[in-house]
Formats: sequence, C-alpha cells, structure tokens
Amino acid sequence: MSGDVQYLDLVTLLSGVKEVMAEAFPGPVWVKAEISSWNPRSNGHCYLSLSQSRGGKVVAESRAVIWSWKYNLLNSFFESATGERLHAGLTVLVQVKVNYSELYGLSLQIEGIDPAFTLGEKAQERKRIIERLEKGGFMEMQKELALPELPRRLAVITSPTAAGYQDFRNHLSAGGYAIETELFEATMQGEGAPPSIIEALEEASTQGFDAILILRGGGSETDLACFDDESLAMAIARCPVPVVTAIGHDKDVHIADMVANTSVKTPTALADLFVDLFRTQDAGLDRIRERIVNALERKLRATENEMIRRAGRIRGGLMEKYAALEKLMTAALHRVKFAAGTRIGTETSKIALREALIKASDPRNILSLGYVLVTGRDNKVLKSVEKVSVGDRIGVRFGDGSLTAKVDEIYTENIDNKNINIA
Repeated sequence: MSGDVQYLDLVTLLSGVKEVMAEAFPGPVWVKAEISSWNPRSNGHCYLSLSQSRGGKVVAESRAVIWSWKYNLLNSFFESATGERLHAGLTVLVQVKVNYSELYGLSLQIEGIDPAFTLGEKAQERKRIIERLEKGGFMEMQKELALPELPRRLAVITSPTAAGYQDFRNHLSAGGYAIETELFEATMQGEGAPPSIIEALEEASTQGFDAILILRGGGSETDLACFDDESLAMAIARCPVPVVTAIGHDKDVHIADMVANTSVKTPTALADLFVDLFRTQDAGLDRIRERIVNALERKLRATENEMIRRAGRIRGGLMEKYAALEKLMTAALHRVKFAAGTRIGTETSKIALREALIKASDPRNILSLGYVLVTGRDNKVLKSVEKVSVGDRIGVRFGDGSLTAKVDEIYTENIDNKNINIA
C-alpha cells in the first residue's frame, strides 16, 4: 500500500513552507509582542523569545535573535529613549525579518525597535492602574490619616546600604531633635521589590510607629518601576499608619507617591520634613514664650506705674497730713505759748499778790503804822490778856525799836473801856 501513497520527504515539505513564507513576508515587518525570555550571550548575540497572551494564557510564541552587530546598537537606542535596557517582561514593537530553516524551523531576526511604543504601553498600563486605584478609593485612604505634630518614632523601609538612607540619617541627626528611627530592610528594585516592601510595611504597621517612611534614592526607570506596582500601591493605601515616600529624583512621580499620605522628592527632603515639624513646634513655643514675656513686662510696667501712682498719692496724702499736723502743731504751740504766757502772767500776778500780801503782813510794816508787838515771859507773841498776870514783865516791839514793861493792871472787854487809861 505504501507504494500507492503519494508523499513528500521532509526536506521537500519544509522547503515548500520556506518558499511560501518567503513569498508571504519578503521583507521586514513590524510585530507587537512581549519579550518572554532574554538571553544575551558572551559572543555578542542575544537570543530571546517573543510571545503573545490572551486572558493570561500564551497563545503564540516564537524564537528570535538579535545578532551582535545589531544588539549593542538597539539596546543603547532603546535605553537612551526609555531610560531602561531591554529585558524580559517588556511589551515591544520590533521590526523583524522572518526566517525559516528546514533544520531549525521558524525564527525572527530583529532588525529594529520602536521605544516610543514601549513607553506608550507602559504609560497606558500605568494609567489603567491609577484609574483602578481611584475607582477603588485607594488614592484618598492615606490622605485621611494625620501625621502627629511631633512624630518621634519613625519606621524606615529601605536597603541598609542605600546612599539615600545614609543621607537621610545624617540630615535628620543634624536637625538636633530626638527622633527615633528603626530600619526595616527590603529589596528596593526589581521584581522582588513590591512583595519585600509590602512585607516590611505590614510588619512596621503593627509596632506603634508615628509614621512609616519608604525611602529610595535615584535610579533608572527600570530600577524604580517597582514603585508603580499596583499591589504595592494598595498595600500603602491600606496601611493604618501614615506613609511618607521619598523615591527617585525630583522629576520622578510614582504611583506609590500618589497613594501615600505625603510624598517628597529626596531622602534629604524627607529628613527636612520631620525636622521642620519640630522647628514649627519650637517656633510656636518661642512665640508663646515671647507673648508670655511681653505680657509679664506689660503687667510689670502697669504694676510699676500703679505703684508709682499709689506712692504719689501716699506721698501727697502724707504731705497733706504732715502739713495739717504741722499746722496743728503750730496752732498747739501757739496755744501752749499763749496758755503758758497766760499761766505765767496769772502766776506772776498771784506771786505779786502774795508778795504784796506778804509785804502787807510783814510785822515791820504793821509796826510802822503805830502798832506794837507784845511778847510774854516766854518771848512768844501775846494775842490775849488771858496769859498775862499783873506784875509780869512784857516786851513791847515798835517799828523803830523795843522796850520792856511791867504789867500793873489788866483790863478785859468786860471792863468799861472808858475807864481804861492805857497811858
């Protein structure tokens, strides 16, 4: 039976396929595909696989090659335009020449590449991620959290050897405030970065930190592409602690920055953010202290002025009282002087009167009027005849002398004075 069957040998069949393919694709064509594998060789050639997926399944795949004389040129051209080198996982638009070999089968020889297409694809995917995050409310979750006025404990997610981390620590320390930081190590670039950062984020969020910092210095777009990862963005948004990012260069804005509570451009700016919070509090305290000092100074000045006024009033009152006392004392002195003068005059008059009375009572004055002073035997003045007896000798004192006499007769009031002859 085999002698009756028409057949072709394999070479004839594959040669026919080669002729058909050469007729179908006589020149280079542009093909959209994903680089599913990437294997540069030491000889300068690069072998890769191009594929296409639908619904998460690969529906087409082909081997491809970039010969050494094209590889460096294409790779440099792509990197200068996109900021990253060619690698597996990129969706690219490449110009290929279709080759078919009876021995090796179909292969695509890459002749050119359009970096603008890759940029557009990445931008479109980035846009779709942002739209999904906005629709799910993830963009606002962190914004609803408030940084403490004085965040003292900070969790830092980064690589311990990152230059940006050292810059951050040095700048934070130079601020002079007691801010505690704790490092949570994580991979900060490549495909392993998002799950590593998410793990560190989940660990730090349970340890009572005031804020969690995701810190990464500058790098290529490829190095920083992990910060546009959707799963990382969602983890940041859901974190119950305020997340602050400082990723890449001034021009870089990543999806992680968009969903974070706060985003700054550099690790140094990140340190400044927290130092400035403390400086703001310091400035507020300085203003309060200044207001207190000014209020105290005003109070002291008001008290001093009040004391001066009171002292003036007291001094005026004392002066008035002193003047009144002085007036009273002067009046009293006048009264005392007048009373003393009056008293002295009265006493002088009394003395003069007494002196006059004394002088008037002086026996010598009485005797000079013709009266005499009679004394008895005991030389005492005789005031009555009752103590005199006939025959007694008596003394008689005159104003100009005295004499002694003998009593011959004694007469009393009962005797008729007419009959008395004193002579």
